[in-house]
Amino acid sequence: MKIINTYTTNALLLLLAFFASVELVSGQQQHQFTQYMYNPLSLNSGYVTDNRLEAGLIHRSQWVGIDGAPSTQSLTIAGRTGRRIGVGLTMINENIGPSNDLDINGVFSYSIPLSYRMNLSFGMNFGVDILNVDWSEGSYANPNDPILNNNLSNVTPIIGAGAYLYGDRWYVGLSTPNFIKTETFDNDQELVIDKTTQFYLLGGYVFDISPDFKLKPSTLLKYNDGAPITVDLSLNVLLQERFTAGVSYRFNDALSALLGFHISRSFFVGYAYDYSTTELNKYNDGSHEIMLKYTLPLFDARARSPRFF
Repeated sequence: MKIINTYTTNALLLLLAFFASVELVSGQQQHQFTQYMYNPLSLNSGYVTDNRLEAGLIHRSQWVGIDGAPSTQSLTIAGRTGRRIGVGLTMINENIGPSNDLDINGVFSYSIPLSYRMNLSFGMNFGVDILNVDWSEGSYANPNDPILNNNLSNVTPIIGAGAYLYGDRWYVGLSTPNFIKTETFDNDQELVIDKTTQFYLLGGYVFDISPDFKLKPSTLLKYNDGAPITVDLSLNVLLQERFTAGVSYRFNDALSALLGFHISRSFFVGYAYDYSTTELNKYNDGSHEIMLKYTLPLFDARARSPRFF
């Protein structure tokens, strides 16, 4: 999504970051999280949580110090209803300038054992995208520009799918959150928002260096039509099944530090800080992301160890 603001310095920074013309046009990457490796369900509906119920909450404040910069919240809840069937709910809310975008999805997955240690899960997500743009929120209104004086409200369907192949120590997944391309017009039939289909490819491997030390490299590739491929590379460690720490690099965007702590076997809290590696680092204080995850060993009492993916 791309927001126009030609009247303040902060808005000009957003303009450089989000769009390439005076209209709101396609090519914007969708919701972004640095701690994606701990929240795969928001990217891939095929992700399964073994025999436990999981609930995750993330708050992300991007480019702190720039008015109207993205603020994103994610809620995911998922679990199994049997040995192979998983169900869940995802909600992602994002505010950028005068816009609010809320995605609500129900998730269904089905797992197929390919061998004793390898499984393939297919998932589908169905929901709605609720978009509202209120130009009165901030210094956006301009009597000479009809686009900036027409508030927008739009509800569109969401249909997505994902495949998730995994073993005891590794995983790889391919998904799209929404097959449906949507275009939003103002009252004068000017194209305001153009959302294209986005694809995710993610993967990771856990190395058991010792009983108290695990190492996990992971990667995430994001692609949508009209925008360059985005690549995230991450390296995380798990110490004594309680502490996590890591670094991540998003090419041509940000360098990140990650920290996490298992308060108990059920509660995990994580934090990530992004430092912009582009010209935007002159105008913002970085991006902050906080995560809280609750894991309930509801279906299988033997599943007690903290899961690293």
